[in-house]
Amino acid sequence: MHSRRSAWRKTGAVILGTAAIVAAPAGAAMAATAPRGDDLSPATRAHLNDAIQGEAFASAKYRAYGEQAAQEGLPKVRELFDRTADTELREHLTEQAKLTGLVGDNAANLRRSIGGESYETSKMYRDFAKQAKADGERKAARLFTEIGRDEAGHRARFAKALKAVTAPAAGVTVPTDVTVKPVRIKAGPPQVSARRTLENLRTALRGEALASAKYTLYADRARQTDQPELATLFDRTAGIERTEHFAEQAELAGLVRDTRTDLRTAVAGEKQEGERMYPGYARQAEADGDRKAAEVFADTARDELKHSAAFADALSGLQGQGSGTD
Repeated sequence: MHSRRSAWRKTGAVILGTAAIVAAPAGAAMAATAPRGDDLSPATRAHLNDAIQGEAFASAKYRAYGEQAAQEGLPKVRELFDRTADTELREHLTEQAKLTGLVGDNAANLRRSIGGESYETSKMYRDFAKQAKADGERKAARLFTEIGRDEAGHRARFAKALKAVTAPAAGVTVPTDVTVKPVRIKAGPPQVSARRTLENLRTALRGEALASAKYTLYADRARQTDQPELATLFDRTAGIERTEHFAEQAELAGLVRDTRTDLRTAVAGEKQEGERMYPGYARQAEADGDRKAAEVFADTARDELKHSAAFADALSGLQGQGSGTD
């Protein structure tokens, strides 16, 4: 578990832009929407980054669970999953991102995006594909290779967009030629048996969820600054990351099961975050004098317990039914 969490943290650090891959130039307007977070203790920053990764993954996962509930003819459960996914992204993650200064000006956001895509295409997915091939997991190896190529395309578009934003006189336009082709996840157990490849899939899932969430916030920033083409690029890329890459990996990893199983997973996850993880983060932040972060962590803990109770109620309702419909 420790090695897996380390992999998640490394991937998340690069995608978030907290690793020294592509640094914004001195004086970049990172404070356009929030402080950089330099006044936070190292522990609080680390916990916020972990929380951002977790909220992004939960949001993407609940969207997938909601789609499965719809397939089973459970519209009320689908609505619950979708509503919770919105809360995780638009409230929890957004509040945490403000504290870390995740969203900067458009140029800074593009540089961070280029850094994340560069890591994924030149390092992460290349390594994962080689390892999957060595493990005899050919389907996973092909998928990792294909996604790596997609990420290279994203990197090229972001680089072109950066030139359009920083050197408008050059006549370069922001590319918007991005087509999203959503993939429906087939519920079931993992389709890979090699432990290493399965853990790599889980790391990649979190990376794709995080990238999608980050690009969604970057698209918001682009719209706020009258850059509709850039907002379109970020929105569409976010869509690919979640509804294509995440979905394809989720099926191989066995992320989605039947709705009752998904609800049990959601109950346990939200309870752990509400009772242990976020209260622990809040206590540490309070001890370090990071009072705003402590408040955000404590508020999020209360929300997660409410989510756990709502999922438990939905599960209880289904268990009392003889059919698979609401």
